[in-house]
Amino acid sequence: MILAGDIGGTKTNVALLETDGREVGAVTAQQTFKSADYDSLEKIIREFLASEHEPKLTHACFGVAGPVVDGRVDATNLKWDVSADSLAGLLSISRLSIINDLEATAYGIEALAPEQLHTLNEGDPLRGGNRALIAAGTGLGTAGIVWHEGHYHPVPSEGGHTDFAPRNALEIELLEHLLKNEEYGGHVSIERVLSGPGLFNLYSFLRAINFAEEPAWLAAELASAHDAAATVSAAALAKRSELAVKALDMFVEIYGAMTGNLALLLIATGGCYVGGGIAPKIMEKLKDGAFLESFLAKGRFRTLLASMPVHVILDDKTALYGAARKALQAGG
Repeated sequence: MILAGDIGGTKTNVALLETDGREVGAVTAQQTFKSADYDSLEKIIREFLASEHEPKLTHACFGVAGPVVDGRVDATNLKWDVSADSLAGLLSISRLSIINDLEATAYGIEALAPEQLHTLNEGDPLRGGNRALIAAGTGLGTAGIVWHEGHYHPVPSEGGHTDFAPRNALEIELLEHLLKNEEYGGHVSIERVLSGPGLFNLYSFLRAINFAEEPAWLAAELASAHDAAATVSAAALAKRSELAVKALDMFVEIYGAMTGNLALLLIATGGCYVGGGIAPKIMEKLKDGAFLESFLAKGRFRTLLASMPVHVILDDKTALYGAARKALQAGG
């Protein structure tokens, strides 16, 4: 039995998957926990395993949002210190590993069927080559998937914390606005605009410069909202607020541009994959052409980018599948 985990800033998914020691089998149990309700991953694991009558584990792997160094990770958007040694001791198994959450998703991509993806750009699906992965959610994650000697090899990255690169006058004004936020310490990463909190940052910026009037009903909803970004997104998709519509427009355009940047960095002729919790929820907006146009708008390299397939990952268990596949592959 494999224990797999996908640990993010908002939610933590854990699952048990069958295995014959060579292949990953079916998911036999899966639960989602609100990460902020716990002060450690260990507490979540204890609760989950107790509810499943303490199954006998042979392998375990956890994908965690943050840089993994020497088997430890200080989770980026959580006050958790996750340690492979601590978890191995808790579970009493030696075959355990911790990897970056986008690395886990990258391992899971090969297990996906066509119906678990939505294609935004067909490109040249037969060309092959490196792949790129990007995922906006509570934060922004990126990963490379390098094609080498007939196999794909995921490469972890912290590309979500690279600089936000504005492309037009309004985005330059946005950068200047965000630089005034002392919390950011003079560094505006792409995650500050391309994530759930980032979408609300876009909305707040547009409101601050009086781009359009904020409806009273939306102000009231935002004042009491548990998830301000979801409130803005819902208003935008329903076209009930000019401010919200513009914020989501900017979000999608920046998402496309950053995906194109990553595609060029990796020469991702094998395809670009858009994961994370936000993309499936705004699929209709992703399909209207703005994302793809921003992806392609790289001057002399437009033709190369047009040849790259672009897919949205629809299955929210992809990182769990990937963590389980990595567990078997690494023997841990």
